Order: sequence, then C-alpha cells, then structure tokens
Amino acid sequence: MSKVVKDAVTQEYGKRYGSLADACLVDVTRLNVIDVTQLRQALRKKRIEVQVVKNSLARRAFAGTRLAPLAAGFDGPCALVTGGESIIDVARALVEAKKTYVKLELKKGICDGDPALLTVDEISKLRGKREILGEVALLISSPGRAISGCLRGAGGRIAGCVKTLADKAEGAGASEPAAA
Repeated sequence: MSKVVKDAVTQEYGKRYGSLADACLVDVTRLNVIDVTQLRQALRKKRIEVQVVKNSLARRAFAGTRLAPLAAGFDGPCALVTGGESIIDVARALVEAKKTYVKLELKKGICDGDPALLTVDEISKLRGKREILGEVALLISSPGRAISGCLRGAGGRIAGCVKTLADKAEGAGASEPAAA
C-alpha cells in the first residue's frame, strides 16, 4: 500500500471515528463470507456498524483521541464495532451474536474514553443508562411509596381516628363561642 493511500485511509479513520469515545474490537476472520454478511445485517438493524481496520493505520488515526487506549487491543485481525444507543448495547449485541456465530472472537472494548480496556463480556454486564435511570427513579419514589403504604394500612386507620378527634375538638371549640 502506497504512502498516499495509507494517509488517505488514516484520515478516513480519523474523520469517521475521531469523535467517538466508545468502541469494541472483534475478530471476524474465522467466519465465512455468508456468516459475516449475516452478522453485519443483524447488527445494522440495531444501528451497529462493523468495520475491518488495518491496525497500524487505526493506531495512527486514534492517537490523541479518546480511542487512543484502544490501540493496545489491536493484535491480530481486528474489526471495529461502533454505533447503537450505547457501547453496552453494542457489547450485548455482540455477546448475543457470539451464540449464533461461535467462531466470532470477542476482544476488547473502550467505554467513554476510559484508558482501562475491558473485554466485550465485561462491558455487556455493565448497567446501561436506562437501567441506572430506572433505579434512580425507584429510589426517589421509595419514600413516597412507604408513606402512602403506611397511610393505607393500619397507620391510615390511626391517622383517620386522629383526624376525626381533631375535627371534633375543633367543632367543640367553635360551638362554645357561639353559645356565649
């Protein structure tokens, strides 16, 4: 490959992936062409892209970007997997695809530009944004649920009795000045 072509490919990688902070690496070389095509189509339906990259050019293109730590994962044939709603969704889709395409090799991934590379399996086990927001909403609503549960149960009966006594006391206090 000539230097001009290498520079053009490096620039293309930089334009396409330079702004990303999340990606996974896989090896698809053990799959036959039909399986790779089916895998790409299945992932494309989930808005996930698979791009086979030349390691040395990808290292050069990612230098100085948030994907720079991923350079340590470039060993042997690699395909860069990006897209989806989050990297966790991408990793989960890859783990699911591994069940169908046994020869698919899952390598490493990077989350939010973190210098620590994780395996694709580890990334797939992380909690996603939706799951974390659901937990936060549950934690916020828990005290309200506890209070309403108390008011509906035996505590509610006691609260009703106290309210009735308070209303009677107000009624008795209001009738005395009227009689005078």
